Amino acid sequence: MKTMIADGAATPRRTVAKSVGLVVLGTVLILLAPLVAMRFTPEVNWSLFDFIAAGVLLTGTGFAFVLSMRTLRTSRARLAAGVVLALALALVWGELAVGLFATPLAGS
Repeated sequence: MKTMIADGAATPRRTVAKSVGLVVLGTVLILLAPLVAMRFTPEVNWSLFDFIAAGVLLTGTGFAFVLSMRTLRTSRARLAAGVVLALALALVWGELAVGLFATPLAGS
């Protein structure tokens, strides 16, 4: 197997490294929003655990998205995988943020 494509395109390792870099960069950029907001308003109050949990969730979803886009061949399958991943991210994020699925305790 050749490591360099004839027309000088990036090697497979470079494309994987680029994808990883883009996922990490995207995660950092998204996490900058609450970090900056904490400087200006007391309504945003994230702990270190919140940032770690959000980082793991965003990075994991990003890697799953990249993997599914590389694995799936049809645009319909890719779209379905993207929608499923986005919905899963939104549901988990919502549950962690405000407890969407928490049931009220009896008697309270």
